[in-house]
Amino acid sequence: MEKYLKGGKIVTTHGIRGEVKVQPWTDTPDVFCDLEKVYTNKGSAEIEVENAREHKNMLILKLKGIDTVEAAQKMVNTILYIDRNDIELDEGAYFIQDIIGLSVEDIDNGKLYGRVTDVTSTGANDVFHITLDNKTYLIPNIKSVVINIDIEGGKIQIRPLEGLLEYED
Repeated sequence: MEKYLKGGKIVTTHGIRGEVKVQPWTDTPDVFCDLEKVYTNKGSAEIEVENAREHKNMLILKLKGIDTVEAAQKMVNTILYIDRNDIELDEGAYFIQDIIGLSVEDIDNGKLYGRVTDVTSTGANDVFHITLDNKTYLIPNIKSVVINIDIEGGKIQIRPLEGLLEYED
């Protein structure tokens, strides 16, 4: 598992004191509000967070050393990374990055359906994109379908709804 996770992208400046507006790539922007530092360059450069607040589903960050609008402008389009150890997950929660690549199998008969290649959110639930033999199927991450997520074991066990997976046997 990678230590640093993509947390969001700086999309523009905010105000004249060097603040930046961040499009968060987290479930909620408030994940950033408890962080003391973020990283750039895939985790190799650490930047202290002086202040963080939510603003219209975005995040306004004041980063140490970025004190002018000109300095903030140089940060636009920068990807911000978060150290996974700085985030406390609720029980049963996971990082999407850890789901990508897991095998997906039927809990009842062990049939392999493929590997998770992407995860998207519909608002109501996440959707796992499962790919096998150049075919991609969408599996809703709901309790009646996704029975077990075993990140350590490298697999997800599902019980597909009728008609959800139309594989040729």
